[in-house]
Amino acid sequence: MIKPHGATELKPLFVYDTAKHEALLKEAAGLPSLLLNSAAAANAVMLGAGYFTPLTGYMNLADALSVAEKLHTQDGLFWPVPIINLTKESGIKAGSRIALRDPNVDGNPVLAVMDVTAVETVTDAQIQTMAKEIFGTVDPKHPGVAVFTQLGNTLLSGPIQVLNFSYFQGEFPDTFRTAVEIRNEIQERGWKTVVAFQTRNPMHRAHEELCRMAQERLKADGIVIHMLLGKLKEGDIPAPVRDACIRKMAELYFPPNTVMITGYGFDMLYAGPREAVLHAIFRQNMGATHFIVGRDHAGVGDYYGAFDAQTIFTEKVPKGALLIEMFMADNTAFSKKLNRVVMMREAPDHTPEDFITLSGTKVRKMLGEGMAPPPEFSRPEVAKILMDYYQSIGG
Repeated sequence: MIKPHGATELKPLFVYDTAKHEALLKEAAGLPSLLLNSAAAANAVMLGAGYFTPLTGYMNLADALSVAEKLHTQDGLFWPVPIINLTKESGIKAGSRIALRDPNVDGNPVLAVMDVTAVETVTDAQIQTMAKEIFGTVDPKHPGVAVFTQLGNTLLSGPIQVLNFSYFQGEFPDTFRTAVEIRNEIQERGWKTVVAFQTRNPMHRAHEELCRMAQERLKADGIVIHMLLGKLKEGDIPAPVRDACIRKMAELYFPPNTVMITGYGFDMLYAGPREAVLHAIFRQNMGATHFIVGRDHAGVGDYYGAFDAQTIFTEKVPKGALLIEMFMADNTAFSKKLNRVVMMREAPDHTPEDFITLSGTKVRKMLGEGMAPPPEFSRPEVAKILMDYYQSIGG
């Protein structure tokens, strides 16, 4: 099976030993507390689940700046996005042991226990430098920049021990899976070549066919559809609706035992190319051998070029830094000539009129008015779920 990133075995930071877990919970009750922001909480969940192997906790300022500017930590580990605990709290001292509390669950239960090795002040200039490198912009209208630049100027670094997976297990019991669990299931199924597909949206015909193309061309044993379950920007479709759409599509249109539907607990960064590389790392950690990188992967608005998230793998990712291989996808659309979904670059004899393409805005308008998009764009069973959702919120 493919090795995890930067390690010979997965390194989840969740405390699985029952006795140790209970002892830590008791200890945490008497420790000073920090209420995390959602970004730091999401990082803790990903560290706990093994997705961020081989990291042992939150990065210090030197590593965060090095990752942002050079795509590697001070000791040379290739990594595309700083994994940090930025806060507005300033009363915490280096050398202390603290309970990290969950901002996304009622009562703010303890999410993790942290040994604070350093407390550093991050200047506004350093925040701007990191934002520019991570997101390619410092425009405050960019949703990722807007969140990142408001987290605070105090950086806490050090190892953590994770005690729960926030709201993800409770709200998505059939979908949320750790990297450990996905690796185990891949082994149980006997899959050797495994394609991972990232989504924060329902899957339309183009996404479905893209997965099918990758599976056929790579002769893959299976596809892991791996959906983001954390916070999105306003207007994105909620996770339960996406989950229902994807399950219906896989149930009706893929052969049995060829698709695993799973999800992970992370907030969307909308960091385009940098986030695509992060996606590849944690898909390697969960056991996938190949990862589909599509048009404007992890993008938002017009901040990134259509294929920037693909070219970063050849231009900035050092050779051998990743074991997982990329399946680079072009724009996909339904061809009226061929009566099927194709990658547009593979249909050079087509004119724009030969394709059926719809903008997201037009599709949302149709769904809100109770009109199903054409079957060439969306499976009718999926469209029905989306129509019900949009009509429930008033279009």
